[in-house]
Amino acid sequence: MNDDYQPQKNWWDRNWKWFVPTGCLSLIILFALFIGGIFFGVTSMMKDSDAFKESIAAVQHNKIVIEKLGNPIETDGMISGSISTTNNTGNCDLQIPIKGPKGKATLFVVATKRGKWKYDQMSVYIEKTKEEIDLLQK
Repeated sequence: MNDDYQPQKNWWDRNWKWFVPTGCLSLIILFALFIGGIFFGVTSMMKDSDAFKESIAAVQHNKIVIEKLGNPIETDGMISGSISTTNNTGNCDLQIPIKGPKGKATLFVVATKRGKWKYDQMSVYIEKTKEEIDLLQK
């Protein structure tokens, strides 16, 4: 009888050293993709809303804001806040970072929807001069 005989290791015993880190890395990547998908979905939902589009259009056509930030004015970074709509009603509270060639600002939008959006607040806070421009003033 041969004393050098060793039973062959099973798959787990032979491969656990590379399988465990690879499995953990795969779970982390899947989780990151899931969170990224949620973030992208929420951000695109906000950008597709009429409240977002109307407020950006108001900024881009306001002479005072154009004078302070320059032209063109565009979004600059991550939108924060919330927007919810059900059927033809909803609420909106957004903070939208914007920029132009002359500086940066934040667009604040608070609105309610009953058929169409009614704006309670739509103002631009200019970072450089620390002034607030009310876009709802006529």
